[in-house]
Amino acid sequence: MQASTADGGGLDHRILLAMRSGEDLSDPIGPEWLLRVATDLTALGGVTVLTLLVAACAVFLLLEGRRVASWLVLFTSIGATVLGTALKALVDRPRPDVVEHLVSVTSASFPSGHALSSATIYLTLGALLSRASSHPATSHVIMGIAIALTLLIGISRVYLGVHYPSDVLAGWCIGALWAWGCWTLARRWR
Repeated sequence: MQASTADGGGLDHRILLAMRSGEDLSDPIGPEWLLRVATDLTALGGVTVLTLLVAACAVFLLLEGRRVASWLVLFTSIGATVLGTALKALVDRPRPDVVEHLVSVTSASFPSGHALSSATIYLTLGALLSRASSHPATSHVIMGIAIALTLLIGISRVYLGVHYPSDVLAGWCIGALWAWGCWTLARRWR
């Protein structure tokens, strides 16, 4: 597969190429187990895992009598899906053709839906959990885990060759901004 300069610019391409071994653009850098780790991390930002997580958290919050928090989780996640889908249709950026894709993908590239959704959902859940904690150190650890998950999921998309780094960066920014906006709205509503 030849490196193309049609989309993404030079830096996007250089980063994608830096994640491959030598001349074989289907061979990712690192030991063999790293590909399995990247595939597992990517799944944490996929539709199935995030839908199950959001549903479980929303039901838990409802059972605990925290209706506003439950609706916040549902609204932010559904809104992120709608926002990501609309932006993908609007921009319609093709997936990278710089390196081989190491997982199957079908939608447009920009923004990364995994990055956008994971930023929205993990940061929202992290904020809810950290607010529930009575210890500041615990709150920091919870938010650190949420941020780390978000970053690792996005990096896995680039490592797997299915997104340009700029797709992931945009997804992180849009998802974090959407989560912050929804969180701010929920706080004012209360």
